[in-house]
Amino acid sequence: MARYPQTVLVSCEIPWDEREQLLEDVFRREVRLFLERGFRHLYIFGTAGEGYAVDTPRFRQIVELFREETRHDGVHAMVGVIDLSTARTVERIGYAYEAGFRAFQIVLPSWGALSDAEVLTYFRDVCGSFPDASFLHYNLPRAKRLLTGRDYRRLVEQVPNLVATKNTGGGSARAADLMSNAPELQHFFGEENFLYGCMFGECSLLSSFGLLTPHKTWEYFHAGREGRLARALELHHGFITLLREVFGPALAEERIDGAYDKMIVRMAGLDEMPLRLLSPYQSCDEELYEACRRVFAERYRDWGP
Repeated sequence: MARYPQTVLVSCEIPWDEREQLLEDVFRREVRLFLERGFRHLYIFGTAGEGYAVDTPRFRQIVELFREETRHDGVHAMVGVIDLSTARTVERIGYAYEAGFRAFQIVLPSWGALSDAEVLTYFRDVCGSFPDASFLHYNLPRAKRLLTGRDYRRLVEQVPNLVATKNTGGGSARAADLMSNAPELQHFFGEENFLYGCMFGECSLLSSFGLLTPHKTWEYFHAGREGRLARALELHHGFITLLREVFGPALAEERIDGAYDKMIVRMAGLDEMPLRLLSPYQSCDEELYEACRRVFAERYRDWGP
């Protein structure tokens, strides 16, 4: 049995004004909208949530507001920390811990690729500092060290509060490797590779489109969880086609993830969500957003909320 529940996990993006300050009311409405649409496992400060770009005052402000909006029974909220040092990672987790959070998402420091020994030291030092908390590892190439199933096998045996991973790339080969070598961890796959993970056992969905396509998202998750792979394949194809047809022109600009996720949040009904990203990252412009929105409205009306 995996150490973390099987579920759908979604990211809450951060709205900024022209001075790069938080739009508190918009952020609160976004979190509430996720909850209204049935999502109970939420997190802040992944790549889409600009966790790599926030300073400490913004981090603390948003953590406090996120805690206020997610402290309801049945809501499982997670705080992400992206940093180059163990010390600052522990420091920020410590602040969120004191605010009441017990689930955290971490990445490997990316200034240089870590060796096997350094990977183990990092997890021991970070996770071991909060033994009653749970940790998800966000596994991505930007960290310069992409962990394999065998890497996680070693960590599972020595880091008891490492409970999950997030892997949104790699296709069927990576899914099979992770599921086979570290089944104790709850592996969160994106729309693109969740289907592959389901072929090898219990896994979970990290949904980029959840707020925009809540009904299809939950149907995809349940089809995969219940082993109805033919239906899961149909929905998998639908999500891939939606991504290409609706967001293809935006993806061609090769922005950082948050540029597209903020478009999704606004398209999902939160009209007040600015497309703006923190410096130096460039968002998609209004004209491009409107073009993508029209395609979704014309071709995917039955996928919407």
